[in-house]
Amino acid sequence: MQTTVHSERRAVASLASLYITRMLGLFMVLPVLVVLGADYQGATPALLGLALGVYGLTQALLQIPLGLLSDFLGRKPVIIAGLAVFALGSVTAATATSIEWLIIGRALQGAGAIAAAVMALLTDLTSDENRTKAMASVGASIGVAFAMSLVLGPVIASVWGLAGIFWVTACLAVMGILVAAFVVPKQPKSPVVEQGSAGSRLRTVLGHSQLVRLDLGVFFLHFLMTALFVAVPGVLVQSALPVAKHWQVYLPVMVIAFVAMVPLIILAEKRRKTKPVFLIAVASLCVSLLLMALVPASLVWAVVLLLVFFWGFNLLEATLPSLMSKTAPAGTKGAASGVYSTCQFLGAFAGGAFGGWLLQQYGSHAVFWLGAVVAAVWWLFSYSMSVPKPTQQVVVNLEGRSFEQLAEPLKRLNGVLEVTHLQELKAASLRVHSDEFQRGSLQALGLQ
Repeated sequence: MQTTVHSERRAVASLASLYITRMLGLFMVLPVLVVLGADYQGATPALLGLALGVYGLTQALLQIPLGLLSDFLGRKPVIIAGLAVFALGSVTAATATSIEWLIIGRALQGAGAIAAAVMALLTDLTSDENRTKAMASVGASIGVAFAMSLVLGPVIASVWGLAGIFWVTACLAVMGILVAAFVVPKQPKSPVVEQGSAGSRLRTVLGHSQLVRLDLGVFFLHFLMTALFVAVPGVLVQSALPVAKHWQVYLPVMVIAFVAMVPLIILAEKRRKTKPVFLIAVASLCVSLLLMALVPASLVWAVVLLLVFFWGFNLLEATLPSLMSKTAPAGTKGAASGVYSTCQFLGAFAGGAFGGWLLQQYGSHAVFWLGAVVAAVWWLFSYSMSVPKPTQQVVVNLEGRSFEQLAEPLKRLNGVLEVTHLQELKAASLRVHSDEFQRGSLQALGLQ
């Protein structure tokens, strides 16, 4: 078991580093692209907005295919190939002289759509009781990448220009390939993963009402986040804070919001209060956006309300993927993660595109009103959601017997959801309902 714990920690650390490597490259352009991109041949505000958001569209289109592919080819080959495409897109953007080639480069960056495969591998390599903490760590890595990007983006651009950011991003992608190849643990083999066609898995995932609720939830969450960043920079400028100093707001807000969410994560997991905590987090998004729409722009109010927003955002960013992984039927993690990630990036694309149009037509307050309405609808939609039953991992020594012979009998035991072969330990890992599985039922199979 000590080996398993060490392997889980290694998996979380290495996969979180992949998220940091990739998301840092994507986020660094956010505070500077629209401003510095105006120098590209043929650039217009609309095309710059497309360059900013097009990666979300290509991400969304490819998450499901690559998530399904990772079920059959394995997670690591898909992750490494995706990072290679991401590196190619970064080089294309770095060498671009026209807005068209910049858009192509950003689209290629998005085509390296590895989020579903990484998330599925994380669920493969972590036990149920540690999965929320693992997802929270990955969520934190995204938050760290976002905070770092708002500081590093303007600094790098001031020295090497926008192209310099893309060259740094290409280097980070290569580093990510090395981490995926040599540091990330191997995916455990499970007979469950090899069963069923891609179409049947996708139909199972799309027909699962609770998974659909979570998919819509992550769409709403990233719609709100992207729309927020369409309007907030202008509000901060109106509050007499130059763009070069915006990181002085975002960095402490993200750090404090992450620290403040930890007690609620513990409450949700240890006290089985996931649903109340979830609803409180969605409500915090609604309230913060509503007050942004109602309160006159000021730096103090902007900081306070951004803190409330990102407290709820970080909490939901950690909770949603954990709920998705626990809800997904056995053998569909790759497909479920693909649909989930598709909805996430579609939300980001839609929030940026629609938020930008709304800002141009009616101003920042209209964006905040829209966000408040969307969050309120989400809260009502989530009120009737059901939370998965608590699960845990049970490791069973195979006593020198064949895993292939015991896999089916183990799956038929009451409360068993999934069976995985731990080859290095010569054991089987059972994912079971905590309240239904009885350890004594193993005795009928001659196991303990």
